[in-house]
Amino acid sequence: MNRREFLLAAAAAAAAPALSFSGRLFAAPANSPRFLFVFLRGGYDCNSFLVPYSSDFYYDSRPTIAIARPDANNPNTTLPLDANWGMNPVLRDSIYPLWQKKQAAFIPFAGTDDLSRSHFETQDNIERGEPLQHGGNYRSGFMARLSGVLTGVPAIAFTNSLPLSFQGSGKDIPNISLKGDTKAHFDDRQSAILAGMYKNTALASAAADGLSLRSTVSMDLRNEMVAASRGAPNASGFAQETQRIATLMRDQYRLGFVDVGGWDTHVNQGNVTGGLANNLRNLGQGLAAYAAALGNEWNNTTVVVVSEFGRTFRENGDRGTDHGHGTVHWVLGGNVSGGRIAGEQIAVNQQNLLQNRDYQVLNNYRDVYSALLGRLWGLRGQQLQVVFPQARPRDLRLV
Repeated sequence: MNRREFLLAAAAAAAAPALSFSGRLFAAPANSPRFLFVFLRGGYDCNSFLVPYSSDFYYDSRPTIAIARPDANNPNTTLPLDANWGMNPVLRDSIYPLWQKKQAAFIPFAGTDDLSRSHFETQDNIERGEPLQHGGNYRSGFMARLSGVLTGVPAIAFTNSLPLSFQGSGKDIPNISLKGDTKAHFDDRQSAILAGMYKNTALASAAADGLSLRSTVSMDLRNEMVAASRGAPNASGFAQETQRIATLMRDQYRLGFVDVGGWDTHVNQGNVTGGLANNLRNLGQGLAAYAAALGNEWNNTTVVVVSEFGRTFRENGDRGTDHGHGTVHWVLGGNVSGGRIAGEQIAVNQQNLLQNRDYQVLNNYRDVYSALLGRLWGLRGQQLQVVFPQARPRDLRLV
């Protein structure tokens, strides 16, 4: 790296949110609850994950992208979960075993009151966790507020920049992306120069902590990944990232956020093959790898998987689906009361569609997760109202 490249890199690092925290690294108590929020950005097609295979209307509505009804002699058909719902077979070796162990529950007809069908607006509304038309702080996220009411629960975002979910807490919450390269961005000499730039300034502690986090992650994760793999190649993409996330969530942090993009499937969506199936397979492998890497601490872990909205129930003219409303949320963990389809449900037919196009939202995420977080940390009354203002906790007994 020449002088000009180093100065450019230093300037970028100095501005990076991953350096903008002052809390010292420490090991959180073992056996304490862990919560990871996984946001699928783009609005995933829940009907290609949780298949309503008992519905003739589903097959009439999706002539080219429906997933075939269960057939024990055909591995490319729906994996039955109960008499009405099944799972995409690309998740046979990852999420399905968690279901069989009763460590996975799924909530259909889930989502928000937002009917804009706008990616950005609905994502922001979910991350804020406030009721529509609420006159609160538009830079205040529900996970930041959760962090604020908890004590001794260190939080982190596994993202390039601090997500809205974690903004507005008044705390310095670290963020670091673990995608791809785990090598340290700066050697010892370069780190010393960067630290010197902020010596005797208000940012001195934040810069030192940021550099320390990157260095620690780079060394520890490289060593652990080599040992854990036993010479076998790692699963690519999200699976590799979640193994790294598990190291930090197991040893240091208890409240985490990660997002996964690429779920906007307007064209050539596919069913058990194609882009969406590949995304689901990668997601499933990642979540299974996360569970395995946590070891015994998986029993103290809850993972929630959400997306801003679902897709239109009918396929479009381009063999894809468009922006919808209700979707399916996932709740995973060794402590989860799983092996069931949870929440309020209705028959999957044309009469029950919202505006003759989408799943309805019968299970508002703010109500469901208010109750879930209350169970995890023993939160009550006003504490839950801080996290999700005006929510009416709806206990689905997920943990």
